[in-house]
Amino acid sequence: MKRVALLTSGGDCQSLNAAMRGVAKSLYEAIDEIEIYGIFEGYKGLIYENYTLLQPSDFFNILNEGGTMIGTSRQPFKLMRTPDANGLDKVEAMKKTYKKLKLDCLIILGGNGTHKTANLLREEGLNVVTLPKTIDNDIWGTDMTFGFQSAVDIATESIDCIRTTAASHRRIFIVEIMGHKVGWLTLHAGIAAGADIILIPEIPYDIDVIVKAIEKRTKGGNRSSIIAVAEGAISVEDSLLSKKELKIKKKSVSYPSISYKIAKEVEERLGQEIRITVPGHMQRGGSPCAYDRVISTRLGAAAAELVMKEQYGYMVAIREGEIVPVPLSEVAGKLKMVEPEASIIKEARSIGVCFGDK
Repeated sequence: MKRVALLTSGGDCQSLNAAMRGVAKSLYEAIDEIEIYGIFEGYKGLIYENYTLLQPSDFFNILNEGGTMIGTSRQPFKLMRTPDANGLDKVEAMKKTYKKLKLDCLIILGGNGTHKTANLLREEGLNVVTLPKTIDNDIWGTDMTFGFQSAVDIATESIDCIRTTAASHRRIFIVEIMGHKVGWLTLHAGIAAGADIILIPEIPYDIDVIVKAIEKRTKGGNRSSIIAVAEGAISVEDSLLSKKELKIKKKSVSYPSISYKIAKEVEERLGQEIRITVPGHMQRGGSPCAYDRVISTRLGAAAAELVMKEQYGYMVAIREGEIVPVPLSEVAGKLKMVEPEASIIKEARSIGVCFGDK
């Protein structure tokens, strides 16, 4: 009898169910005696022994369902070694649940924080295989994460919808896209929707450059301007501050988000009203796009193959279109950032996109 458990951790996204289906169908097809457990609400369920034995029927008709059928939660990696309110050692509790279920492997679907904890469990002696999920596409070691393209599609449609009303009223609109630390989602959605200005965390912006770009468009006869802003976008001035200084500065202002700060500064310089749209968690919800359904199924099947080969301690990744195992030790704690001199940035600049820096 082989026993494995599925766990989804961190923020939800499209294709978590599709990925788990890929794992389960592959294991059920290949192994006669297999038990697959679902750990509820991420690492929280592993800590507090909240799980269930899943049946093959649980994986029927979930390929196109968003979210995760076993729930998820955020359990910060930096607090994993900190006992809970009752003094419980979280790491030891997770190991206890793993041993209680007599698991051969724990299959974990998650983003950066999730992978740091997964690597911690590997270091503690647990057999772990992971899958890269996040709408941010910022996991090191893989060209693509599932959930990303679905989020790009939603963010793109949001900008598309705004463009028509912006043109009708000759307005400047800011559309704020998810992405605290990296700008992949804003970059791709911005290019796909024809945003005129794209602001991402990796390229600090100068408000005067943004204003000049808008003025240039207006003089050129454009009826409107669309600014795609990552929620983690930062000004040149703020990028020079330490984390502590930036935290203090943010507490001294009352802007709901960076988009409102940018809007106010542009309004003061141009004397023109700026409208803001925040699609928010819509970008993480709904059915996965066809592309995500395909890659999550492939990644799930590849994860199952690693389990059958007893090849543990790896994340399944996509590199140049192929699925390959990448050691968790190489993945954990690393972010895949947008390089300011990347070809995609240069190509966007060549068609007139302004990134707020020059």
